[in-house]
Amino acid sequence: MSREGDGNVADEHVRSEEDRSDLASPVYPGEKDARHGAATGGAGAPSALGPTSARTTAARDALAERQAMIERHLGLARHLALRYSDSGEPLDDLFQVASLGLVNAVDRFDPSRGIAFTTFAVPTILGELKRHFRDRGWAIHVPRDLKDAALRVRRAIAEHAGERPPTPAELAEATGLSLEGVLEALDVAGVQRALSLDAPAGSEEEGGATLVDLLGRDDVELARAADRTLLESLLRVVTPREREILRLRFGEDLTQSQIGERIGVSQMQVSRILRGALARMRAAARVAEEQPADP
Repeated sequence: MSREGDGNVADEHVRSEEDRSDLASPVYPGEKDARHGAATGGAGAPSALGPTSARTTAARDALAERQAMIERHLGLARHLALRYSDSGEPLDDLFQVASLGLVNAVDRFDPSRGIAFTTFAVPTILGELKRHFRDRGWAIHVPRDLKDAALRVRRAIAEHAGERPPTPAELAEATGLSLEGVLEALDVAGVQRALSLDAPAGSEEEGGATLVDLLGRDDVELARAADRTLLESLLRVVTPREREILRLRFGEDLTQSQIGERIGVSQMQVSRILRGALARMRAAARVAEEQPADP
């Protein structure tokens, strides 16, 4: 934001309050005691109160004046928070951040510098809002210079006047960034907010699928890959006829009688063939387990 723009906000805020007596000649914390001392002859003027009571009263008055200053300018804090209402942050959170900046401005303001309070408060509040977006408004860690660039690009997009969105070249001209810097800032802006896994994956017409439905799942076949590899190596020790009987028994889940009818042998022969094939496969498996693995 330009300093001229900040000054306009400050002047507008002051002009809207000029008809109020408490702003026509504002009294800031510490000024009241100074004016009272000048009217009664300075610091050495006699007082009806003791030193401790006088200090307590002065501190109480200063605290009340500070609170009044804060409450008097809460409208300015809300006005500045509204500038970032399209950022995706809840407005109540932005108002709290702006109010914190207002409190810091009240505590740091020095009336002896001869400037209006709003002139000092506006950049202080805006700085607090920018720090909030830079340090706490991101779901993942992003370098600070990229955060600043993303904020500049987002503001340029919001201020763009036209029926179509601004092109990267137009954003580069508006922000003073290079074309590559604008493209990088646009990519960074897309990761500022983390999406819920329950968020819709597409339009309502495409069904009720959510993002979690698009994530990968454990492949049950992956766990069987090692078993399939071992089985393929063990099947090399049986004959093609035995392999076919094994397939019918364990692949198609046929009974021994059904297998006998299909291949033209008795159920007893099928049983004997299965026992022999499985015995050789078990022996081959034990041998494979006893062999040391290749380095």
